[in-house]
Amino acid sequence: MADLRDLPTTDEEWRQRLTPEQYSVLRKHGTERPFTGPYLESKEDGTYRCAGCGNALFESGTKFESGTGWPSFTEAIPGAVKMIEDRSYGMTRTEVRCARCDGHLGHVFPDGPREAGGMRYCMNGCALDLEKREG
Repeated sequence: MADLRDLPTTDEEWRQRLTPEQYSVLRKHGTERPFTGPYLESKEDGTYRCAGCGNALFESGTKFESGTGWPSFTEAIPGAVKMIEDRSYGMTRTEVRCARCDGHLGHVFPDGPREAGGMRYCMNGCALDLEKREG
């Protein structure tokens, strides 16, 4: 994971580091089209990290099939994300951002699997990088 001093500090530096889609999502709070992003159907074992800064966000064991078109998780790694009230588009939702670089990841909703706590962290796949576990 990069040192905090290695993180971009300007908009132009973020544009150079990220793909156009990653930039749109992580820095401009965009949303990838459903059923188009990476990791939607991934069942590989590992840790999902922020594509902007490498911060560990979700363990693969918390990923589940939500049918929404985006990778979904029942919980984040403690301290990895922060929640922000989002009142855009005439709705009130809870935005999920990376606690390290403040990148927009997606939203969290209280309609996940009850047996796993009831939360659905609905993430943009392009905002994530999967660090696969060997073995």
